[in-house]
Amino acid sequence: MSSTGVLVLRLAGPLQSWGASSRFTRRTTESAPTKSGVIGLLASAAGIERGDDTNLAPLAALRFGVRIDQPGTRIRDFHTAHHGVTGASMPLSERFYLADAVFVAAVEGNRTLLTGLHDALRAPVYLPYLGRRSCPPSAPVDLALYEDTTLENALTNVPWQASAWYRRRHRAPQSLTVLHEKAADGPAEPADVLRDQPVSFDAAHRRHALRTVVTIAVPTLIPAGGGSPQSPHDPFAALDALENESA
Repeated sequence: MSSTGVLVLRLAGPLQSWGASSRFTRRTTESAPTKSGVIGLLASAAGIERGDDTNLAPLAALRFGVRIDQPGTRIRDFHTAHHGVTGASMPLSERFYLADAVFVAAVEGNRTLLTGLHDALRAPVYLPYLGRRSCPPSAPVDLALYEDTTLENALTNVPWQASAWYRRRHRAPQSLTVLHEKAADGPAEPADVLRDQPVSFDAAHRRHALRTVVTIAVPTLIPAGGGSPQSPHDPFAALDALENESA
């Protein structure tokens, strides 16, 4: 039996925000979930505290990848806040989000560790969120735990996870974009770097390192029946009914 596995997540919600270089009053989002954000989600579900760098390290060592199944729309919000002690107004800040996006994220590594994380997602110590606490997922995030496969194979073979309403309105793309962490023994290929490798989540000294990211395209695998990948509940069905009545 293989000692490694791949844990696959479906990240979907009204809003998501995955910052990798946000600073000061401008808080941006990447176009896809960051490794730091997803590892933070897993650590939170497992009950790992922010300053516990020792227990964070095995999670940070997992190999990470993400597939863009429904890119969503980038939106901007203005945020106001007050100092918790003095009550003084803080500077107005810009917050960017991805609306109505769906991603398939995966981590590859020790099977025992991934099994524990899979269980934690089903009974989380701290509720998961999609990059920011104001961005809850619209459905359970755990999708599957695989053995005897690779990160690339999992992100290729998981069926298209776009929302039901999105599939009704958009033709299925021929391919989906995958951003995966380069394997240590992988072939030489064009790659980018992103500073989202978590080192510490301690609020006093958060630290992130660079990691190498490879972008590939994989064919879109349409699910059998073409139905909703998660819950039969579709909050956009009421809007479609109104459009049909007014047509």
